[in-house]
Amino acid sequence: MEHDGQLPMYAAVADQLKEAHARVRALQVPEGVRMALARKLLAITAAAKHDLAGAARRLERFGADLDDFEEGSRTEEEL
Repeated sequence: MEHDGQLPMYAAVADQLKEAHARVRALQVPEGVRMALARKLLAITAAAKHDLAGAARRLERFGADLDDFEEGSRTEEEL
């Protein structure tokens, strides 16, 4: 890998993506909502290949949105 200094960041983003996928699978929502969330995660995964820092920011926002949804302060339509 050409940017060995980024290896820890790659590892952190990979771990966060795994956690986010597990959280999405565990949500009690209609399948269509789950699929839409999974597509967002796939887009973040693809972005990580080209813009790791940007993907990390998007993943952080996605996680915050999931937190809000799980707490009840966001609806399925807002995700």
